[in-house]
Amino acid sequence: MDFFNSSDYRPFLLTGFPGLEASHPVISILFCALYLIALVGNSVILVVIQVEQSLHTPMYLLLSMLAGSDLGLCAATLPTLLQLFWFSVNEINFDVRLIQMFFIHVFSLMESGILLTMAFDCYVAISNPLRYTTILTNATVPKIGMGIFLRTVVVIFPISFLIKRLKFCKANVLSQSYCLHPDIIKLLCSDHHINSIYGLIIILITFGMDSVFILLSYLKILITVLHIASWEEQFKALKTCVSHICAVLLVYVPMLGVSSIHRFGKRIPPVVHVIMGYVYLLVPPVLNPVVYCIKT
Repeated sequence: MDFFNSSDYRPFLLTGFPGLEASHPVISILFCALYLIALVGNSVILVVIQVEQSLHTPMYLLLSMLAGSDLGLCAATLPTLLQLFWFSVNEINFDVRLIQMFFIHVFSLMESGILLTMAFDCYVAISNPLRYTTILTNATVPKIGMGIFLRTVVVIFPISFLIKRLKFCKANVLSQSYCLHPDIIKLLCSDHHINSIYGLIIILITFGMDSVFILLSYLKILITVLHIASWEEQFKALKTCVSHICAVLLVYVPMLGVSSIHRFGKRIPPVVHVIMGYVYLLVPPVLNPVVYCIKT
């Protein structure tokens, strides 16, 4: 079988919707509308929180971090999508592909860490409101954000080097209009068990641990709420968590769907893989601002 080193490999080919190439300009209208909603909605959140002094609290600072990661996710995927759907240019070179993959995974994993911190914020606000202002301060939140960013970069950074040491098959067609680690793994000809194991480890120590701690936080919240005598106070306490629960579902449900399809959906039509990929990357940035703006 023909194979190539990363240094002399020809450009990779992006994929839109198989069989619907003639309709790509029309389909791009929908994507442009979704990206516009995501960009405007998250930008409005950032501007309003920055301008309104009363919103300079840990809860809204964390929300601004979530909006920032959503904007980063849009910025990482929008160029290649427009390149493919508007100009029918489906080539992407190896280094650009690695850079895009790096930023997509960084911003995705950052969202998970931010949602975990927001769950902790809800837990402290409900379970120990008298100490809330001393446990979570405006000075603490940026430090937490920097910790989330460093954790994400540290675990994602080695992936590029692990990929560069391997050889690729002659096939060079990606299954999406952007680059994800599972797609790259499929194009490798040399042994990639280390890459697969490392990718699984990343999922376990980020999404896996974050989801467990989020569930534990809500378990503690539920226990606390059940000890409140008044039904009205119980409802009021749970109401403060509704928007965060929606945000968690918007991130984790598509992520689980994409992971399941990549691992177990070999017989599923390619168009389903494509649609789930766009759901995974577009649903959180588009709907998070809607959820939080309605709540606020």
